[in-house]
Order: sequence, then C-alpha cells, then structure tokens
Amino acid sequence: QVQLVESGGGLVQTGGSLRLTCVASVNTHGMGWFRQAPGKEREFVAAISWNGGTTNYADSVKGRFTLSRDNAKRTVVLQMNSLKPEDSAAYYCAATQQWAGVRINPADYSWWGQGTQVTVSS
Repeated sequence: QVQLVESGGGLVQTGGSLRLTCVASVNTHGMGWFRQAPGKEREFVAAISWNGGTTNYADSVKGRFTLSRDNAKRTVVLQMNSLKPEDSAAYYCAATQQWAGVRINPADYSWWGQGTQVTVSS
C-alpha cells in the first residue's frame, strides 16, 4: 500500500505561481498529477518517469508547469507558473508500481492522494 500526501494548494491571482508537493510513503515508479474541476472529468496534467528522466505535460500546461522528483525524499513537485482561472481545480497526485515510464491514463495509476485545491482568481 502506497500513501500519497499532497500540499501546496491555495488561492492565487491570475499570473501567479503555486508549488504542489506530493510525498510518497515508499518509492514508486511512474508518478503523475491530475486535476478535476466541478462538473468535469478528471484530466491529465503531468507525469514523470521513475528516474525523472522523462516528463509529459498536457498541452494546456506546457511551458507553464514543471514536474520534478527527488527519489531520496520520495517527493514529486509540480511548479505551476503563469496560472490562469481555467487551472482552478482539485489537483491529485498519483503513483504506479506497474509502469516505470510516463502514463497519461488515470487507469494506469494504482494509488492517489486526497487532493489539494487550487483556485486562480481573475
């Protein structure tokens, strides 16, 4: 069983930045971030391979978000810059022990955090 604890969400103005952190109870393979706004389906945001060597981003966040990991600390960090109101959502960290590479399908992840809310005001 893997436990994931997210932190770093909050309220920020358009153009601002937030840094989301996810700490895992054990080292995992692929990790990712997803988000879900009210009334919408959960959508892929970013993913990173087991060694941090490969990342993948949704088109909507490319150039603004950066995902990194520190396996010594069992931590992944999503740095979010130039935030927009449409980035507002609950953000969820996810982990898989099955896949070492980047996965964009939420069904490929076995463990999820409790979510952290990001709200961007216009």
